[in-house]
Amino acid sequence: MRRVKITFIAVVLLCIITACGNAEADYSETNDSKDAIPVQTGQIFLFGERHGCADTMDKQLEIWGNFYHQYGMRHLFLEMPYFGAQWLNLWMHSDDDVILYEMFDDIAGTLSHVPHTLIFFRTIKQEFPGTIFHGTDVGHQSDTQGQRFLQYLYDNDMQDTESYTITRMKMAQFERFMEEVATHGEWHAHAVRAYYKPQNFIREFDQLAHQNVMAIHGMLHVELTQHFKQIPNVPSMAYILRERYGDALHTFNMDVLLQIQEPLRIEEVVLGGMAFEGSYFGAGREVIRDEVARFFWRVEDAPEVIRSSPPAGIAVPFDHFPMTVEVGQVFIIDFHQADGSVLRRYFAARGNYQNGRPVAEQFFP
Repeated sequence: MRRVKITFIAVVLLCIITACGNAEADYSETNDSKDAIPVQTGQIFLFGERHGCADTMDKQLEIWGNFYHQYGMRHLFLEMPYFGAQWLNLWMHSDDDVILYEMFDDIAGTLSHVPHTLIFFRTIKQEFPGTIFHGTDVGHQSDTQGQRFLQYLYDNDMQDTESYTITRMKMAQFERFMEEVATHGEWHAHAVRAYYKPQNFIREFDQLAHQNVMAIHGMLHVELTQHFKQIPNVPSMAYILRERYGDALHTFNMDVLLQIQEPLRIEEVVLGGMAFEGSYFGAGREVIRDEVARFFWRVEDAPEVIRSSPPAGIAVPFDHFPMTVEVGQVFIIDFHQADGSVLRRYFAARGNYQNGRPVAEQFFP
């Protein structure tokens, strides 16, 4: 596995590390179930990702390797059901990959159903064998791996255990989620997930006495915002965790960690009828609607008259750029459309924000 320096992680850890709730009979949860166990004193390193990206998973392996070997971390929280994480823990002690292949088949049709997912988990088993997985999502794949896990518990005379109770609880959460999908649509149903996921995370985390953990979840769940843009009046998981754990929660954007520092090449670009040196950084990681790709140039030494042009049009968040962005910089972005056309647009980073995220704003030179 490639080893890449991640000094910022080491510095953060050096500074920080040195300095099951009850269920009702019907497996539903009460609002105060998360308070049944005292708040634990460990640190949470929460990473937001775009699911299924190979370079993202490689970077996560590097970070987890640093946590695992340098700081003795063992607990890895993932955006999967409780019973999915328990299957992974069983697989970690098995002699073959039968369980892993079954789980991989279960997630067919999802963003994570890519070959690199298998590489990700096999690398953890081989290089970090003491890893303990924790699942925080509602019970997706209840009818496959969920039912298999219940059968496993039954076959091993474990139906009176906490694992059985929690598995049924997560399956009930998924049933509630699917009811909302059928009644109000998928986006509205995600409010159900947004309600349950922090509870699930808190339950898993507070059972670990004085343990630091790494967590990997979708980008939306990691943004420290009180309201999802797509789901009004629903706080993100990270927001709720920050309310409970304060400065013990540390959030990171995987897109930002993957941004490059040096351009791929230097070439001439034209802006406002004038020629400038342009640093080309290649394609970004985000497209929308009818786009197929975005390509980025940083315009070097753009004059103040251009940098101060009034904003007009769209804005692009800093974490969509393939390189790091600083306030005062000017950019050219080519938007390649599905019909083969290319839209060239110009952006300036002025220190403004949209939806709590720093953005570069389009202007007309």
